[in-house]
Amino acid sequence: CLCVFPQEEDSEEEPKLKYERLANGVTEILQQDAASCMTVHDKFLALGTHFGKVFLLDIQGNVTQKYEISSVKINQISLDESGEHVGICSEDGKVQVFGLYTREGFHENFDCPIKVVALHPQFSKSNNKQFVTGGNKLLLYERNWLNRWKTSTLHEGEGTITNVKWRANLIAWANSVGVKIYDISSKQRITNVLRDNTSLRPDMYPCSLCWKDNTTLIIGWGSSIKMCAVKERDPTEIRDLPSRYVEIVSAFETEFFISGLAPLADQLVTLYFVKENSEHMEEEFRARPRLDIIQPLPESCEEISSDALTVRNFQENECRDYRLEHSEGESLFYIISPKDIVVAKERDQDDHIDWLLDKKKYEEALMAAEISFKNIKRHDKIGMAYINHLVEKKDYDTAARKCQKVLGKNMDLWENEVYRFKTIGQLKAISQYLPRGDLRLRPAIYEMILHEFLKTDYEGFATLIREWPGELYNNMTIVQTVTDHLKKDPTNSILLTTLAELYTYDQRYDRALEIYLRLRHKDVYQLIHKHNLFSSIEDKIVLLMDFDKEKAVDMLLDNEDKISVSSPRCPLHHTFFLQYLHKLFKRDHHKGQKYHERQISLYAEYDRPNLLPFLRDSTHCPLEKALEICQQRHFVEETVFLLSRMGNCRRALQMIMEELGDVDKAIEFAKEQDDAELWEDLISYSIDKPPFITGLLNNIGTHVDPILLIHRIKEGMEIPNLRDSLVKILQDYNLQVQLRLIPGPHCRITGPILRLN
Repeated sequence: CLCVFPQEEDSEEEPKLKYERLANGVTEILQQDAASCMTVHDKFLALGTHFGKVFLLDIQGNVTQKYEISSVKINQISLDESGEHVGICSEDGKVQVFGLYTREGFHENFDCPIKVVALHPQFSKSNNKQFVTGGNKLLLYERNWLNRWKTSTLHEGEGTITNVKWRANLIAWANSVGVKIYDISSKQRITNVLRDNTSLRPDMYPCSLCWKDNTTLIIGWGSSIKMCAVKERDPTEIRDLPSRYVEIVSAFETEFFISGLAPLADQLVTLYFVKENSEHMEEEFRARPRLDIIQPLPESCEEISSDALTVRNFQENECRDYRLEHSEGESLFYIISPKDIVVAKERDQDDHIDWLLDKKKYEEALMAAEISFKNIKRHDKIGMAYINHLVEKKDYDTAARKCQKVLGKNMDLWENEVYRFKTIGQLKAISQYLPRGDLRLRPAIYEMILHEFLKTDYEGFATLIREWPGELYNNMTIVQTVTDHLKKDPTNSILLTTLAELYTYDQRYDRALEIYLRLRHKDVYQLIHKHNLFSSIEDKIVLLMDFDKEKAVDMLLDNEDKISVSSPRCPLHHTFFLQYLHKLFKRDHHKGQKYHERQISLYAEYDRPNLLPFLRDSTHCPLEKALEICQQRHFVEETVFLLSRMGNCRRALQMIMEELGDVDKAIEFAKEQDDAELWEDLISYSIDKPPFITGLLNNIGTHVDPILLIHRIKEGMEIPNLRDSLVKILQDYNLQVQLRLIPGPHCRITGPILRLN
């Protein structure tokens, strides 16, 4: 088991963290291999091993994916913020950057160990796919516009790169000399923080880096910690300097060597490698690692808590064997060692209650239970005391809500509490928390609460009827009670709707249907469809259409086999019947052909705009009857269409000219018919009407020789826009001339020649 030793075991101070070993698939992995690195995403973990494997784990430690990357140690794993892409580097110089769901990406082998890799936090979303690697130099990779990888050297010449962390636009890395920060947006290196204790081997006591936020870097190296704030330089001071600079806002020494750092609000979580002196031997020995929470000060720190962890094989581990990773979303901290992974998390309110109970501080435990009740429910006495306490405070809603957890499946306790809430006049408070599933109270209990709501709160009563299963209470009893209330208030829509719902549950659908129709309630159509009530509504179609024509018509059309509009029990008003026929015709031009004659009359009476489209589209309407109706009502456009369709084009043209007086429509009609006699009739009718002549001159050029028209114009007649019309005729003529040119060595012009003096 995992043993945790507070530094002061007899302390009355409550621990800050709780610990558990990451098990399941991790246990088997570490029995056969050893952990070398790990990175944490909110949704999963990525573990690298000394034998070159990378495992994706869920937060319980179960293996979800395995990658065989190398045969030697995985040095670092990097994930972008989305968790869709991963970067991996290994001791044999392999670097892989790929999508977890595609495996497409960057795969390269270098001739030296690659110690670090870091993806741009927005790698998945960015176009240039930037990442950095570090061995003996720090390289930046990015895709250019040709989709090829471009490499830039950010730094070299100061030994091996041992750590790198990328946050927003800032890249921080450590080498043998110190820590640098590079601003990727301005392409400037903005600082160089030297390491303090140069006597320590950087490979044995590596630098720990973590970003607290987008502009605060925390550096731990040896036994020193520095907090660095990246700030914007005053524009007046920039000159040849970078646009940003770093200010060390806190720097202090610690008692032990630092193996890892992580932020916790304004505090720090520090993982220490500890060496202690033996009582019997002069040399030092490796002790349990410590996980401390400290409060940084400008030149020192204050210890908040300190725990020694009994990780597996701690006696064999060096400072470099430990790592500390954290999940920002949930304040989880992972202590990684070669043969063990321990998860630390902040203690929550339930842990606090358990600690109070363990310390026999029952009064404080009861007060704490007001906030969290998760673990205290097994203590019945404390649970009931908590409910009593809330009732005494008159916090009835919270007391009722906690009954679910305290009373659980004990129906006797539930009934006792219901009667207690009745005594204090708070049945409404407990109503929404009563058992409703397989375990339930006696029907009388639920009926008592429904009666209570009916006295003062109709809406609350309606809500319970909708939410409670009908088998909780005697339906007929409640129906009778509602009916009694309706005698006093017969038009109350809430009570009527609720009564309809009660009838529906009792399968008395006809009663429910009557109420819904009376209320013009939108759920009436759902009731009809759900319970196949079509035979009950034939004499109610008019009511249905009266408050929602669209739904009623759609229902008739969708259920023609169940409802007949020609039934004597289904008398439809003319406008409703027309709407039905109109939609039926739009669905199928042939289906309602027996009604087409009647449909013509209905359109003429109630909906003329849709008459002409119907006449055009219908192949079953009686033309003579339609013509008779249109002529009786002096519907000129419809009459013109019908005359044309029946072959009487000359009479149709005459109506256009005489009834409508529309030369453009007359010309268009003549064009459609393409009949010389019609053109002659049109010219004859127009020859003494100057506006008509203008229209003809502008439009007949390609159908009738304009000379014939011009010769028939009386001398001295004033014609509007004659010049423009003649110019258009010439243009049309010239176009015809060009089209009639015959290719070959000789050309000739055919057609009339128009001379204008």
